Amino acid sequence: MRAMPITASQAAVWLAAIAAIGVTGCSDASGDSAAGDSAGGLTEATFVGSPVCAECHAQEHEAWTGSHHDLAMQVANETTVLGDFDNASLTYYGDTSTFTRRDDGYYVRTRGADGELHDYRVAYVFGVDPLQQYLIEFPGGRLQALTLSWDTRPAEQGGQRWFHLYPEEEVGWDDPLHWTGPYLNWNYMCAACHSTDLKRGYDAATNSYQTTWEEIDVGCEACHGPGSGHLAWAEEAAGPAAEADSAGAGGADRYASAADVGLLVDLADRSGGTWTFAPGDSIATRTAPRSSNTQIETCAPCHARRRVVDHGFAPGRPLLDTHRPDILEVGLYHSDGQILEEVYVYGSFVQSRMFMAGVTCSDCHDPHSLQRTRTEGNAVCARCHLHTVYDTPDHHFHEAGTAGASCVGCHMPPTTYMVIDPRSDHSMRIPRPDLTELLGTPNACNSCHDDRSAAWASAAVDEWYGPDRPSHYGEVLHAARAGAPGADAELAAIVRDPSEPGIVRATALALLQGYAGRVALEAIEAGASDPDPLVRVCAAYAMQPLAPSQRLRLGLHLFDDPLRSVRIEAARTFASIPLDSLTPEQAVTIEGGIQELEEAQRVNEDRAFAHTNLGLLYQERGRPGDAEAAYRRAIELEPAYTQAYANLADLYRLMGREAEGEDLVRQALEEVPDDGALHHVLGLLLVRQGRIDEAIGSLRRAAELTPQQARFSFVYAIGLNSNGETDRALAVLDEAHARHPYDPDLLLALITIHRDRGEMEAAVEYATKLVDVLPDDLGASRLLQELQVQAAPGGATP
Repeated sequence: MRAMPITASQAAVWLAAIAAIGVTGCSDASGDSAAGDSAGGLTEATFVGSPVCAECHAQEHEAWTGSHHDLAMQVANETTVLGDFDNASLTYYGDTSTFTRRDDGYYVRTRGADGELHDYRVAYVFGVDPLQQYLIEFPGGRLQALTLSWDTRPAEQGGQRWFHLYPEEEVGWDDPLHWTGPYLNWNYMCAACHSTDLKRGYDAATNSYQTTWEEIDVGCEACHGPGSGHLAWAEEAAGPAAEADSAGAGGADRYASAADVGLLVDLADRSGGTWTFAPGDSIATRTAPRSSNTQIETCAPCHARRRVVDHGFAPGRPLLDTHRPDILEVGLYHSDGQILEEVYVYGSFVQSRMFMAGVTCSDCHDPHSLQRTRTEGNAVCARCHLHTVYDTPDHHFHEAGTAGASCVGCHMPPTTYMVIDPRSDHSMRIPRPDLTELLGTPNACNSCHDDRSAAWASAAVDEWYGPDRPSHYGEVLHAARAGAPGADAELAAIVRDPSEPGIVRATALALLQGYAGRVALEAIEAGASDPDPLVRVCAAYAMQPLAPSQRLRLGLHLFDDPLRSVRIEAARTFASIPLDSLTPEQAVTIEGGIQELEEAQRVNEDRAFAHTNLGLLYQERGRPGDAEAAYRRAIELEPAYTQAYANLADLYRLMGREAEGEDLVRQALEEVPDDGALHHVLGLLLVRQGRIDEAIGSLRRAAELTPQQARFSFVYAIGLNSNGETDRALAVLDEAHARHPYDPDLLLALITIHRDRGEMEAAVEYATKLVDVLPDDLGASRLLQELQVQAAPGGATP
């Protein structure tokens, strides 16, 4: 950015220039936490079913029976339905639904997608503890999950009642979160993680599903892979007795690999390592490093917030070849990495010291049984943390049996989702109330002592453990999220530090996209060759603003990466490079990656975000007709998906079809009237047509609805200033600057307006801040010098 001032007479021109830029949609629209299709084509092994496995693995099958995996999904009948269907009712924002039973099944009378009350027959039940959901069949093979759920907890714990999943907000029949909408669609959102060998079977031509599964629940082969090869080995080896002796209860560990016994997935640790307390140590260490992360990557697709990039998921395949885990993004995680949104556990666990030390899922959890952990209470932690050191008041300073004496209570504090379902934070961190004071992040101490301040908790920790606290990556991520100057060097240091968790280093790289200069460039170059694939993904992402020559130098090799998530992120980054600027070899490489990127979007073609991503890709590749069709398909699938409208309106701008763009955005605002981004788009459209008074109303609405977007306030203020409403413009800028103190556009606008009003002291003050934000920007430095001269006694007139 060049920090050049503008005069009051140029304000209208500036506003028009802003409007001409339009709106560029995000090239990585999220697929929420959607589940993809599994199995398919990796081998010729076939599924044999859990009952066959049980013939030789009776102990494991007995533990699995009645577990959350076993009861993940069931046909609705008198043994599986837990809710009260004896003419029970629930009133939600004045709307009453009733639950009844008839001879042919269980029925819910509730409001449908047309806004009318209907009787819906329950086809399946979903889950058992602490709540049970109910699935309704619709035409086109769809199953939809009711947001009216049954609390399965005992009555004394507040359970045995119907409740709504969104009790604090009214979700009407025309809301995208209504139970008949895409976010409660079982086929896409839920199915693959609640059944075995699920094939979504979406048909784009008819917008329908033919979803199938091998087993309705999460059976043996959902984790161990199709078992026909193992069954054949057992029969050939000498029958069930020999098979049970060699592979049952961990016996397969005696073989060199799972393949020796016909298994596709090797979940055993073949390093020979054990957890052992060395003399004088209070924490166990492994005698040998883990041989692989296969177990974690087998659990992760269903226990992670991630996006699906390939239909061909099968147990044992590398996670980032089929899925892209979300990093520590705003809205999903607090700046220190603690859970915020419902992110499951993978993204938390891989931040932990436990993961870095080699702990895996089954060290704490019995993967077969209903039990959440292998032992009760603090005993599960005491397997590796000496109880005489850690399970004592000398360590936790709380009375035995209280929450403060619980390892999980302090180091894995829960957050409650779905109204009644507490999920423990698996980052297993040391409580840091000092970070609460600094960053506003939560801490375990105040989750119990909610009547006391973070300062009180921090003082208690200082008294118990001393005042010294190590620096935490959360401090850097917090500053970078706010765009703080100088954060690039600290982000780069995190990227290069192998002792930091991979997901943290990847997040630091993604945040470096907002910084320019040598420090960021060198960190991106290092990240592009990092051993951690998620770091490589984010290195490709961070390259997007770079010049084509820099992208080619730093990232062309990523197209040869063994993992699909890395390759398609590289393709997304390189898609905007014109073909005529490439050598023939480079063009072939990049075109191959772009084809794979397109295929990855087709994996989720039943959702609007995938078509919006395709539209952006086609737009960058100079295919406006295909881009328009993709955006139109996104709108057809999800009429309330506003990003598609915004992107299509921008495409129409580029094609000189402004009138159609205006009609489109107004249509979108009928669907989602309180969407700030759409009001912003409409305001820019009106500016480009010279309808400034109308535009200001739309820009004001955008700024009011979405104050977290500094640009919306900036554009609104420029509009006011160009319309002669300078005082209002300054008020808007002052409020926005308080929220976004490091935003250079806001600072430049404040400088310009104050200078033009002759308020040189204020102009110099904001120019000084601008130089702090952009220390390497010669234009900012020159502007400050000019203003200082003008502000001096006898200085030049502005």
